[in-house]
Amino acid sequence: MSTAGARAVGSIASAELRREVLEANLRIPRAGLATLTWGNVSGVDRSAGVFVIKPSGVPYDSLAEEHLVVVALEDGAVVAGDLRPSTDTETHRSLYLAFPSIGGVTHTHSTHAVAFAQARRPIPVLGTTHADTFNGPVPVTADLTPEQCAHDYEFNTGQVIVDLLDGSDQRAAEVPGALVSCHGPFTWGATATKSLEHAIICEAVAEMAVHSLALGASRPPQHLLDRHYTRKHGPNAYYGNPPVG
Repeated sequence: MSTAGARAVGSIASAELRREVLEANLRIPRAGLATLTWGNVSGVDRSAGVFVIKPSGVPYDSLAEEHLVVVALEDGAVVAGDLRPSTDTETHRSLYLAFPSIGGVTHTHSTHAVAFAQARRPIPVLGTTHADTFNGPVPVTADLTPEQCAHDYEFNTGQVIVDLLDGSDQRAAEVPGALVSCHGPFTWGATATKSLEHAIICEAVAEMAVHSLALGASRPPQHLLDRHYTRKHGPNAYYGNPPVG
């Protein structure tokens, strides 16, 4: 990247956000969620009207902060950076526009979550590990139509997720992820880091579900699932501690 380009990135997106987005992207292969360059994380700065995202096709072991691309939230224009942004950029943008509470989006092609997406099946709630994060199944979208694939495909990929969740910001908060039919998982959260953590959890519960279904598992009692979700989320949550160290 040119010196001018690097200055432009720094002036539009904060150093803190850029560092967070870089670290979240570098964690994708460490967490076993990516083959080759498959996968991307973004983080949004709503006050500046931009989001920061991984460039398209850059290997993780070569990725550096200066490679990140800054994109305008309003129209998707690249406003800083010398590289092309991820091909999934418009999907990220459509989710940011639909759900004001989210601050980060992650997309991967992790094996077990993709298996459910390719089977066009939601990831079912089969235990408390799933219920700790997702208040219900991880849903799967309808297939995109020929028209949606022919025009604005990536933006429409986000729109089928928005439609799946009825455009509800509350629903997006309760179930911070979805499977795009025949494609793979998109997850989100309050920050780029949280969106990546939800992608890790999504893959973990998908793998558990594959094994549990093979053993003939069925849905647990709803009161048990509710207990696990509400002890981590909502006004009566009591899991965890303030940051230590």
